[in-house]
Amino acid sequence: MCGGGYRLNLYSYNGPTPNPKLVIAHHIVGNTYPYQQSDWDKDIALAQANGIDGFALNYGRDSWQPSRLADCYAAAVGHPGFKLFLSADMSSLSGSSGNDATTLANQVKQFANHPNQLSYNDGVVLSTFSGENSYFGQGSVNAGWQSVISQVGTAVTFIPAWFVDPSTFGNYPVLNGAFNWNGGWPMSNSDTDFSSDQQWINGLNGKLYMAPVTPNFFTHYSPQTYNKNWIYRNDDNLYPNRWELLISNRNQIALAEIISWNDYGESHYIGPIEGAQPNSQAWVNGFPHTAWLDMTGYYAQAFKSGVYPSITKDKMYIYARPHPKDAQACCDSVSRPSNWQNTDDAFYVVVFATSPGTLILGTPPTPSSTSPTASAANPSTAAVTSGVNKYKLALTPGNGMRATLMRGTNQVLDLWPQDYVFNPSPSVYNFNAYVNMAST
Repeated sequence: MCGGGYRLNLYSYNGPTPNPKLVIAHHIVGNTYPYQQSDWDKDIALAQANGIDGFALNYGRDSWQPSRLADCYAAAVGHPGFKLFLSADMSSLSGSSGNDATTLANQVKQFANHPNQLSYNDGVVLSTFSGENSYFGQGSVNAGWQSVISQVGTAVTFIPAWFVDPSTFGNYPVLNGAFNWNGGWPMSNSDTDFSSDQQWINGLNGKLYMAPVTPNFFTHYSPQTYNKNWIYRNDDNLYPNRWELLISNRNQIALAEIISWNDYGESHYIGPIEGAQPNSQAWVNGFPHTAWLDMTGYYAQAFKSGVYPSITKDKMYIYARPHPKDAQACCDSVSRPSNWQNTDDAFYVVVFATSPGTLILGTPPTPSSTSPTASAANPSTAAVTSGVNKYKLALTPGNGMRATLMRGTNQVLDLWPQDYVFNPSPSVYNFNAYVNMAST
């Protein structure tokens, strides 16, 4: 638990003033086809209001995407201090020829002197998704990426998300750092820890480490489309627990990148459901995540400052999957996702409390009662302390979920999503999370 105002033990540092800690959100430009500049303006304002310092703009090969990049940079001018950088999606872009290198370099060059372009260690930040096999017509991956960077015409700080063994980072002197894309999710049926991060930090040997933080992962595409159908475990309040890991190890981390703002296809979005979905409506529509965005502000401030902020408003966050993990979907042409067994049939609650109280958890079958304990299957009570508190309760098939914060006989908050039911007979498989919140 993290109490309000708790101060971390910060290391002493006698060298030059380091770059500030920043929190970035990964933004999928490929999902912004209908965006106007005003839409980017709204996204930036919402991100800033919740402690996010910038967007990593993941862009691919579609001919319309460079125009969306330009719109985003134009919108950012109205938000001083909000930073942007390109994340070249090398699973989409070609990296096979010298012409490809020039095209990518020119895209970076277009925004290199923009007032909202992120620079770090005196270089324009460039990231990627993948790219560890991109030669750009050169004799090695290192030489290929060096050919890109040398054509930008200004210093570049290169922090890609490559899927390589971190012990081999020394083979790539072109790297200024690295982004550990898969470090944010548990890769098995266990909770996340800092071991993957530490391997990357050790492999980087003093270069910049960009750490991932993410709330969720589920994707459900058939072999005839994107051929992606699996989950990663998000139980036991992955998002706040991951943030707390990064905060306690912040001295080894340069940047924290949230995966993601709007990747609906992989169900880890924290922004509003908007733009153009990549045929993910079946598992995204009706599953808001913006409560996680609200939670971000608290942890982002702690990561950046080294001090957990005081909690001045009572808040509760709640989330759960929509059906039992072993339920059989009656009408889904896509099979149950891989790793389905690596999750629990429970709902999760995080309470930000200004003072002690009592939490009542239950799984009510109907939204017919206003009493905190009425209609609750297996109600459970727990003590709440000042600060951050986390809880879980097994779900009842056919019922909902409810959390009520009490102080004595005073009901402070009652979080009972009326549109959520733990459905034992789903028509399609959906391991996305329904997320909601309440605040005083």
